[in-house]
Amino acid sequence: MKKLIECVPNFSEGRNMAVIRQITAQIEQVEGVRLLDVDPGKATNRTVVTFVGEPEAVIEAAFLAVKKASEIIDMRTHTGEHPRMGATDVCPLIPISGITMEETVVYARRLAERIGKELNIPVYCYEYAAFAEERRNLANCRAGEYEGLQKKLADPKWRPDFGPAVFNATAGATAVGARDFLIAYNVNLNTTSVRRANAIAFDIREKGRPKREGNQITGKVLKDEHGEDIYIPGTLKAVKAIGWYIEEYGIAQISINLTNINVTPVHVAFEEASKKALDRGIRVTGSELVGLIPLKAMLDAGKYFLRKQQRSVGVSQEELIKIAVKSLGLDDLKPFDPKEKIIEYLLEDRSTKKLVDRTCRAFADETASESPAPGGGSISAYIGALGASLGTMVANLSSHKPGWDERWEEFSVWAEKGQVIKDRLLYLVDEDTNAFNGIMDSFKLPKSTEAEKKVRTEAIQAATRYAIEIPYQVMEASYASMELIKAMAEKGNPNSVSDAGVGALCARSAVMGAFLNVKINAAGMKDPDFVKEKLHSGADLERKAMALEKEILEIVNSKIQ
Repeated sequence: MKKLIECVPNFSEGRNMAVIRQITAQIEQVEGVRLLDVDPGKATNRTVVTFVGEPEAVIEAAFLAVKKASEIIDMRTHTGEHPRMGATDVCPLIPISGITMEETVVYARRLAERIGKELNIPVYCYEYAAFAEERRNLANCRAGEYEGLQKKLADPKWRPDFGPAVFNATAGATAVGARDFLIAYNVNLNTTSVRRANAIAFDIREKGRPKREGNQITGKVLKDEHGEDIYIPGTLKAVKAIGWYIEEYGIAQISINLTNINVTPVHVAFEEASKKALDRGIRVTGSELVGLIPLKAMLDAGKYFLRKQQRSVGVSQEELIKIAVKSLGLDDLKPFDPKEKIIEYLLEDRSTKKLVDRTCRAFADETASESPAPGGGSISAYIGALGASLGTMVANLSSHKPGWDERWEEFSVWAEKGQVIKDRLLYLVDEDTNAFNGIMDSFKLPKSTEAEKKVRTEAIQAATRYAIEIPYQVMEASYASMELIKAMAEKGNPNSVSDAGVGALCARSAVMGAFLNVKINAAGMKDPDFVKEKLHSGADLERKAMALEKEILEIVNSKIQ
């Protein structure tokens, strides 16, 4: 999975769009970064920018944006309703996919260090990137705001984590952090009552509701020894919520901020809100996603609702998302387009059509054309994907076979494994063609000077190595699918045993076909140890695949004769 980080810097300018555009232009010029949203606020005089990409590209874009902001925003003249302490007030990094929070912290601190060193801006690290517990809370880091910053920097206790402990009058200070993804999510109710919506919000939000003396509606709010209100906690952690009325829709909603979807996912918040609403005689009619959502959150929701129905979760991403949308009622108020709401889908390059996105006929026609790619490697990967698909199909059919209801989960686990292998092989269909094109491109490099020849030779060898590794991965994935196929031949729906047999034939052919590609590409590789290892292990995989195919076919034939 590609590593993706979201960055949401807040700049202290929300009125002059020319200034804002100069900042966002810095972000857009960095390859591998997608600018998703620019949200200026006049009253706050603040703009929230959202962009996503791979980590190195994101921190480069963030640095350039912070640099530009420090050049064109003068904090000495800034006013606005929102707390702030710098031209770039905050710059959080949020892990989206393929990356841990621990890794994101490393990138956040690298960015903070560079801002401090190269731009001479005091930087405080907050949330997960904080070096001290008291600095985890952004409010503590920003206390005193810009106006109190000079005095704060003179206090040894508030020496910045990076950059000089010197007041930068024009740029102020910046807080750089790593935090969890925040999802703004509204639950729709069949009522117009804000009071009732608020009651449900208080039921579920982590903070809960004020504890009162006697009557919990009209009684006096109880205080602790410090004079602070005492609260009865709600049922969900990492959740903020309040009720409101939306005139546009003519309904009340529970407005929810999910501050850590690893603690409380979207589907858990929806289910709990539905339960608490029902307790109060109110029905949840659907929900609304404000902004974007990671793919994993949608897939997890789809799997949750399928498991609740005792159905196999080993289905395609598209099916899981469809189940999630319908179960959460995300299309209740307006159409929900996954391509516009799921971060990973927004980042897809749609300018180039993939082989796997073509029709069967178009794929066959392209293969049969004069072009050398797609060739045997891509076809082997596709055959392997078909074999894994057949094994997965048998698992899914078995999971809801009449009379086998108690075994649905057993087959669901197998189907989920099959989906992973199928998706991997489909990725390798295009990647094999990309690997071939990489070799062709390296041969086109200039070779007039000795330096150019050296670069060209190294590029050819690197591309050749990759063109060996990709079909070898096809071999590994195709062979891995045979465990599933064998299990389905032995234990799956007997009416589909012939499908398992065809799956075995496909998987074995994929292993053998991919090995031919490994061998032909190995002829151009000048690393004898690498070639020897791949040919030896490849031959072993081929032998095992042929032997396993024989076992599976014997099982299949014994059941259909």
